[in-house]
Amino acid sequence: MNTGIEAIFLDIGNTLRILKKEEPYRAAARRKIVSLIGTDRDPEEFCAELDRRYKEYRKWAFDHLTEAPETELWTRWLAPEFPPQRTSLLAHELTYQFRQSMGRRVMAEGCVDVITGLHSRGYILGIISNVITTTEIPDWLEEENLTQYFKSVVLSSTFGKRKPHPEMYLEAARRAGVEPSKCAYVGDNFSRDVTGTREAGFGMVIIMPDEAEKDDPVPDEYKPDLVIQSLSELLAHFPGRNGHQG
Repeated sequence: MNTGIEAIFLDIGNTLRILKKEEPYRAAARRKIVSLIGTDRDPEEFCAELDRRYKEYRKWAFDHLTEAPETELWTRWLAPEFPPQRTSLLAHELTYQFRQSMGRRVMAEGCVDVITGLHSRGYILGIISNVITTTEIPDWLEEENLTQYFKSVVLSSTFGKRKPHPEMYLEAARRAGVEPSKCAYVGDNFSRDVTGTREAGFGMVIIMPDEAEKDDPVPDEYKPDLVIQSLSELLAHFPGRNGHQG
């Protein structure tokens, strides 16, 4: 099935990292947000309003397949009533804390072993992910000593477009120096990730569905080439290439 695949791209959320909704962690982030923004409103109430506004933003982003820069996210969508110059300066940190208010993100089981294993087997690795933060993912890769393994990282927050726009996948392949037909993508969303990779001409699409979607029926047009339940299964499907044994 994987004949000719030279590059493997992975999603971040629900793929390389899993969200843990730990309330003490989330509450600390909410308190940090109100402190940064400069309001005396109740943190839980204020962040509930941010969540409501964020849902409106996400609808716009999905409708237009566009990701707004962090400064625009806060000055236009999430906190337009606050002084825009100050909010713009705080946008990176506000985005980081807003994401922490959703929960703590931890590496998926077997994440490092899969990344290092695929790399040692001769595959070019990359990341393609919809994410509103510009710095959190590069910082995380650096902190975990994973930067060296990823030749191509395309984030919607810096690229400006969102999956399933095919340009996300095509740009990732260009940066990796690999033809799309020789690329595989591992994501978590049947409709979004299958649609995008097919339009971009990727040779293979693999879905690792989250718990909420595992038992849902999948329409034929959204069926991937492979469904896995854990990252470690990738090692069984991608043996060494060009003499690499792993």
